[in-house]
Amino acid sequence: MGTPHNQAEKGEIAKTVLMPGDPLRAKYIADNYLTNATCFNTVRNMYGYTGEYKGKRISVMGHGMGMPSIGIYSYELYDKYDVDNIIRIGSAGGFQDYLELKDIVIAMAASTDSNYAAQFELPGTIAPVADYALLRKAVEVAEAKGQKVHVGNVLSSDYFYNQHTNANDRWKKMNVLAVEMESAALYCNAALLGKRALCILTISDHLYSGKELSPEERQTGFRQMMEIALETGISF
Repeated sequence: MGTPHNQAEKGEIAKTVLMPGDPLRAKYIADNYLTNATCFNTVRNMYGYTGEYKGKRISVMGHGMGMPSIGIYSYELYDKYDVDNIIRIGSAGGFQDYLELKDIVIAMAASTDSNYAAQFELPGTIAPVADYALLRKAVEVAEAKGQKVHVGNVLSSDYFYNQHTNANDRWKKMNVLAVEMESAALYCNAALLGKRALCILTISDHLYSGKELSPEERQTGFRQMMEIALETGISF
């Protein structure tokens, strides 16, 4: 079977896929959390693995940076490989003052400055949202672990280096929690294809306080997010 971006054969990918942006983080999850893991994709070094977590079959695959990239990979997983659930796990920059480094943010909705949804030719503006069942389960898992989570709106931006100098202030004023670069495209694809999607984020830096995690702290600080996603994923 395969696609131009994924060499997997049908059946090699589980119904639930965790998707970090960094393919090496996908490898880290496979090496450290999954048993009997096998690699199903190395095309463009976008590693994908299927294995078991606590006896339940689950996959993990990188999605790259930005909405065009996750748009391709998530669409193919849903449409070509019969995946039902995708949980994005990634980093985000905090907007709101009460957010601390390593806090977990779950994206109930994803505002965006992207033109990704223009392809659907809607007579208005869609509000891309998470699947409620996945979201509820993730909150339950986090609370059971004693992990504080913030649930709300995030910004999926096309711009890492934004020339609109007051853009962040405007999103912050609208109570958007944090900024990342992929969730809106994932949520749109899930809506289009009748699938489930969720985005779980770790605050890696704060756009107003200037605080940020070191590379080493990112590695250890992201484990809580990975474990929440794994526990959520095996429930579906």
